[in-house]
Amino acid sequence: MNFVFLTPARHKLLDVVGDLALIGYPVKGRVIANRPGHSSNVAFAKLIKKHIKANKHIKDVPSYDPAVPAVYDLPYIEKTLPHRFPFLLVDKIIDLTDEKIVGIKNVTFNEWYFQGHFPGNPVMPGVLQIEALAQCGGILAINLSGEGQYDTYFLKIDNCKFKQMVRPGDTMILKMELVAPIRRGICEMRGTVYVGNKVATEADLVAQIVKR
Repeated sequence: MNFVFLTPARHKLLDVVGDLALIGYPVKGRVIANRPGHSSNVAFAKLIKKHIKANKHIKDVPSYDPAVPAVYDLPYIEKTLPHRFPFLLVDKIIDLTDEKIVGIKNVTFNEWYFQGHFPGNPVMPGVLQIEALAQCGGILAINLSGEGQYDTYFLKIDNCKFKQMVRPGDTMILKMELVAPIRRGICEMRGTVYVGNKVATEADLVAQIVKR
């Protein structure tokens, strides 16, 4: 922080620093305080914290431009994963590093599960959203496993939250991030499903990589 004070009282400096520490996040900016007091400082800190909390997820949303060529297209995905229609839930990969992968699933009304989930109120099942994340993460894990053919299998799902319904016409942005290096074939990832700039689903997933 950079501070500009219009009063020589040094304890006011400590008051402002201490009260803004209640935000819980580092602040980079300039604060001009005119007759600061604890009540106004705390109220200001609460407003900043509320704004950060409401907009925190937006900075993490991957950028998706359908006009940009995919990193991996559907034929490559089919060579990597054993899944096939109607259970292949990743259409393309748009970003891939050694620590993160971003995939796309376009949800259409023709999906088989909408016939029964639910008639007149089509909602994509949450378990299939998690499956889409797992398939996306499987591509990252297999890509890091070297030569040969591999499959990935669920071991654990933790901290799963469904925050927004996914419906026909939505484009799911699937982001999977490694939370620890892969050891002995065990892969731990943090998964997030975005629709637009909103989080639809998130979970921690653990899988095992097995050579075919």
